[in-house]
Amino acid sequence: MRRILPYIFLLGLFVQCDSKIDIAEAVTIGPLIPKPQELQKGEGHYTLETGAGLFVETEFDVAGTFLTNYLKKASISMKTTSWENGDIVITRDSTLEDEGYVLTVSEGGIVINAKDASGAFYGVQTLRQLMPVDMESSEGIQASSIYIPSVLIKDHPTFSYRGMHLDVGRHFFPKEFIKEYIANLSMLKMNYFHWHLTEDQGWRIEIKKYPRLTSHSAYRDETLIGHYSDTPHKFDGTKYGGFYSQEDIKEIVAFATQHNVTIIPEIEMPGHAQAAISAYPELGCAPYQVPVATKWGVFENIYCPNQKTFGFLKDVLTEVIELFPSEYIHIGGDEAPKAQWKTCGHCQNLIQRLDLKDEHGLQSYFIKEIETFLNSKGKNIIGWDEILEGGLAPNATVMSWRGVQGGIDAAQQKHNVIMTPNSHAYFDYYQADNVDEPLAIGGFLPLKKVYSFNPIPKILNASEATYILGAQGNVWTEYMKDEDKVEYMVFPRILAMSEITWTGPSENIDADYADFLARVEPFHQRLDALDINYANHLYGIDGTIVKDNNTVLYELNTPTAGKEIWYTINNSEEKKYTQPISISEGTQLKAYVVKDGEKMGREFSQTITYHKAITGSVSLNVEPHSAYNAGGKEALINGINGSDSRYGDSEWLGFWGDDVEITIDFGKETKISAVKTRFYNGNGQWIYAPKKIIVEDGSGIVSSIDIDPSNALIAEISVPIEATTRYLKIRVPNYGTIPKGLQGAGNKAWTFIDEISIE
Repeated sequence: MRRILPYIFLLGLFVQCDSKIDIAEAVTIGPLIPKPQELQKGEGHYTLETGAGLFVETEFDVAGTFLTNYLKKASISMKTTSWENGDIVITRDSTLEDEGYVLTVSEGGIVINAKDASGAFYGVQTLRQLMPVDMESSEGIQASSIYIPSVLIKDHPTFSYRGMHLDVGRHFFPKEFIKEYIANLSMLKMNYFHWHLTEDQGWRIEIKKYPRLTSHSAYRDETLIGHYSDTPHKFDGTKYGGFYSQEDIKEIVAFATQHNVTIIPEIEMPGHAQAAISAYPELGCAPYQVPVATKWGVFENIYCPNQKTFGFLKDVLTEVIELFPSEYIHIGGDEAPKAQWKTCGHCQNLIQRLDLKDEHGLQSYFIKEIETFLNSKGKNIIGWDEILEGGLAPNATVMSWRGVQGGIDAAQQKHNVIMTPNSHAYFDYYQADNVDEPLAIGGFLPLKKVYSFNPIPKILNASEATYILGAQGNVWTEYMKDEDKVEYMVFPRILAMSEITWTGPSENIDADYADFLARVEPFHQRLDALDINYANHLYGIDGTIVKDNNTVLYELNTPTAGKEIWYTINNSEEKKYTQPISISEGTQLKAYVVKDGEKMGREFSQTITYHKAITGSVSLNVEPHSAYNAGGKEALINGINGSDSRYGDSEWLGFWGDDVEITIDFGKETKISAVKTRFYNGNGQWIYAPKKIIVEDGSGIVSSIDIDPSNALIAEISVPIEATTRYLKIRVPNYGTIPKGLQGAGNKAWTFIDEISIE
């Protein structure tokens, strides 16, 4: 065995990152995700053979065990030895940052220095990514030796919280898949798994004191077919459910521990509780029996804040605490309609007796009661940002999901925050515009938008920013029935989330994203070996309207470098794309990507309508919501319609509760006869077409029409207005408050606007 020198004496073996590696076997550094903070390429490589000596500090046993087991997949066995005789040494360096490590690979061997057990584990995960991808397969490989490229990597995380969430309430996933999910998090240096265990549609955790939670609440009679917006609703008529026994959970927690992942269980309260109330009606306020929910949405059946409920929840949490060593318990707190509390005599008396302002204050009282109990057990709570309403519990950590404002408010109140806004972190949203993308809840979250996320809002000062612990990707499973669908929705977006939380948010999005994609493309080989059903949109095409004075051009781009684009317009001869395409009339364009002479991905198709506003400019009185602003305001007059079946693409703009005023500047006096547009009307998603639209030209000519979309998903309208004008103002009043008895009752409606075509 050759003695391994500490990494500080090996620096001389390394050259700058842009130098070539002189290795006879052409050993190269594969794609590393997340990207290390510092990487220097060395000369040569290390040959790892069976029987090599391994020294691991006792406190780093988790890292050592993982490495030993991983190498067995290549039939390479290690033997324990002393520090002096180790070929691989995993040792402590107290000068490094928390969770940080230094990985040195040279011809003499491998050294991982780390301050703590987490850092040692992450050093091993990076070493793993330097090894052949075939080792990831379930069968492994038979190898007499493994060649590992010489590198010096100094690395540490930017954020302490790097998480992923999984909802198992809407759809249940087997124990083995949960373990695979956790293993994939650990590979990407993510350290928290937020396990959403209870919902209206199913209770998934065994509580021994309340057996009906698993015999009854874990199963629903049937499940909604298709999308919630489809009318009329249809159901499959098949009983559905499942739960994790306490023995299952102990096994999963132990597995997570061996993968350096902390599990945060979520027990929802006071809302999303219909499944539990179905089994134990005394927990609710309503004087009638309710079923376990069979469709998606927000339900009015929430926990009643009485002593039976608090006793029940404290009993449940006592058993949960015994199963999960995490310092955190997530208690939900989101989407809790107060309609039943408003009519409940006990609730109203409680509001008066406790001198609470209203039902929001009652929810704050509810959360504080639970927090006090959990604090007494040595646990801290996390809640969704609704727990800010009515006053924040003293020690609560806030997960900001309705944008970033909840996180800003909490940080300014000196509360810890985990950023998980639906604008950048909801992996149940569509990730591409393709019409054949699998059914999703809605929204549009392409890979680049995830990668562009900065968890620290610019408005926070340096002191306030310290309360942002990190970020998390959320996976709600209404439309994910099986493991393959979950993987498809998660990968590759999880790769972007892992990189922004570990490496840090991008400071140069175009350059950094190109570098990221250059690593994602070959990283697919590792995902293939792991048999992960990832979405591959790297060979897709993005089209963008660009205006230059009165000229309209159409730019085509494909995400990864080294590819060609070929196209045809209006069925003309195919051409190689070399520059933006001039558009002067209605155009039907088709295009595809070519790599090394081979057609890749799917064909791209786009219809462009050339109308009188397309060369103009547009302004808005309010910004669209950040989650539904992919195309920006120019999407309103770019000649391209949004999807006919979903509102979350790059063409639909979404506004939450705002009266919208749109001003179009044609640039010169223009004769017009009509204004045409479309509104989405998916009431199940709180989206309502406006009741009317008003159009006014620059001289005061006004035209308006009332809108009655009935049950149509898309409300198409045409407003006649005969005028010659340079400016056109279009006013779209918000629908207003969603009526009682409908999804989202009491909340402001969303307005979604498509292309505004001027004739």
